[in-house]
Amino acid sequence: MTKSPYEVIKSIIRTEKSTKYYEPEGRYLFFVDKSCNKLQIKEAVEKIYKVKVKDVNTFISKGKLKRVRYQVGRTPEVKKAVVTLKEGQKIELK
Repeated sequence: MTKSPYEVIKSIIRTEKSTKYYEPEGRYLFFVDKSCNKLQIKEAVEKIYKVKVKDVNTFISKGKLKRVRYQVGRTPEVKKAVVTLKEGQKIELK
């Protein structure tokens, strides 16, 4: 069963660090589904944003320990993808 592109790409990450270091080099940071591979991420970005993808790097950010009163818990792990676009390509963000 294949997933739709909107199930693969959860959201784009728009932080100060991602806009300062990644976007000038043609790279964008996304939250993605943990079960998806690099090929599925590449196809989803190309379909949603209508750009050509050069490379995809993925990593899993481990959850952090948090404490609320006397309870200790952990935030969930999330999978992120750094997508490099081909030369001259750009994602138009509003």
